[in-house]
Amino acid sequence: MQEHSDLMRSLGKTIAFVPTMGFLHEGHLSLIRKGRELGDNLVVSIFVNPAQFSPGEDFESYPRNLDRDFDLAEKSGVDVIFTPDEKELYPRNFQTYVELEKLPNHLCGISRPTFFKGVATVVAKLFNTVKPHVAVFGEKDYQQLIIIRRMVRDLNFEINIVGVPTLREPDGLAMSSRNTYLTSEQRIDALCIYKALKKAQELLKNGINDAANIINAASELIKSHMGTTIDYITICDPETLVDMETIDSPALMALAVKIGKTRLIDNMMLNPE
Repeated sequence: MQEHSDLMRSLGKTIAFVPTMGFLHEGHLSLIRKGRELGDNLVVSIFVNPAQFSPGEDFESYPRNLDRDFDLAEKSGVDVIFTPDEKELYPRNFQTYVELEKLPNHLCGISRPTFFKGVATVVAKLFNTVKPHVAVFGEKDYQQLIIIRRMVRDLNFEINIVGVPTLREPDGLAMSSRNTYLTSEQRIDALCIYKALKKAQELLKNGINDAANIINAASELIKSHMGTTIDYITICDPETLVDMETIDSPALMALAVKIGKTRLIDNMMLNPE
């Protein structure tokens, strides 16, 4: 991979990179299409990163289908698929990790305290291997996106980080590989996540800008659906992720909800004007 990237760079080619954990869906393909626009040579990585899963999470059961992924990637114009082995990325006695001080202490980082350490570490390693000029990430994983942007600035990676808006199913559910875990009944209940975000937009439009009131309304809506467990609902500053009490400037509303045993995340920007 490094030799290929060195060759592309020597030829003056721009390398665009889309890191994934595979089991590609239309959301991933939207990132790949953006990458195709931005680079001469498009690289997609497929690696289910064990460092971002805590004990008891779904690392072993995380959906995988390499043959299907290869087919979709080829049809989408991907030039290179990089599928490193776990022992290559985390060799014996591996002991160097990338850890941010503040941004992981919010949202998903509260209930998954080692998650972003694993994410930042694997992305840094992938960047050093693929050597891209530009890398593309989805805004559905908003906290991940701003953590990667912060890491790139802090560690002087010469890489442009591009965010792509969340792609949704026709009924509004954010596309996710974990949606495949849902039963038909749970799939209907999962819509409460998107409905809660839309409810927040509606309340703000009607002049309610108190974050606690909006969060309470969203919480009540979600709890009205059987089998839902709220991990968090937060309205925060889009840059620092610090909670906001009043929405008097653009704010990020982010939430994580378990539908049965399946944990889903989503977010939406709330603009007071």
